[in-house]
Amino acid sequence: MKKSVLVLLILAFTLSAVAQEGDPEVKTMKKELKEQKKDTTKILLKRKTVKIIEDEDEGETRIYVKKHHKDDWEFFTDKPDFRGSWTGISFGLSNFVNKDYSISRAAGDEFMDLNTGKSWNLNLNIAQYSVNLASNKFGLVTGLGLEFNFYRFDRDNSIQKDLDGVIINQELPISWNIEKSKFSTTYATVPILLEVHTSGSQHKGMVFAAGIIGGAKLGSNTKIVYKENGDKKKDKVRNDYNLNPFRYGVTARFGVGDWLVYGTYYLTPLFEKNKGPELYPISVGLALSFE
Repeated sequence: MKKSVLVLLILAFTLSAVAQEGDPEVKTMKKELKEQKKDTTKILLKRKTVKIIEDEDEGETRIYVKKHHKDDWEFFTDKPDFRGSWTGISFGLSNFVNKDYSISRAAGDEFMDLNTGKSWNLNLNIAQYSVNLASNKFGLVTGLGLEFNFYRFDRDNSIQKDLDGVIINQELPISWNIEKSKFSTTYATVPILLEVHTSGSQHKGMVFAAGIIGGAKLGSNTKIVYKENGDKKKDKVRNDYNLNPFRYGVTARFGVGDWLVYGTYYLTPLFEKNKGPELYPISVGLALSFE
């Protein structure tokens, strides 16, 4: 109701500033603005009707102007017409595929086998910008996020660079009782998505989005947790590990309301060319939108 009062006062002030005081239409309009206490204000003029509506459920105020014998058209709204589903948090599983889209490793690359059930993908999407393209149900979405991947090796091994700087298998000491060995990466991400809603409300109806996603590497490391002579120890090494500093891929998400299933496939290999096995990151999981 406060929004309606504020809009009404501004409209009354503007009319008084630009119109002649003797205009009977202006006087009638100002009088109705002052006396109006409902959430809907309707002002009749000679050639136009102005209607101000506050929707408390949707949290927005709209102003409509109708020329007599013409269709209504929206003049003002204090709420974005279309909001995408990018911002939020998502959590899922991650792995690699080869150029034939198989998760099986080629001979010599078995050291990159992962325990898929313990290899996690986490996304914190912190900002977005939405552009309404049609009917408040179809639009373009972009934004910014952080993508973390925690790849759990299936074997008691890790990775390292050889003398030529190529990623190879790292055999771990027999005396180590390995509890877990993983390889972690962090990327900043920027998507460009086309998104469709079956409902004008963000929190209702089906949502489908698809497009491209780009990433810039922020960091990477390996971590080994093991026991030696009964003592629990950790070995963590930060390195670039020949990861591609920039990458791009395709991504899609669909669901109902704020809950969506997502999937991402990167078309850029994990490692730089001839600097490691040719593997392509993939991830699938569940997303919660904060919009």
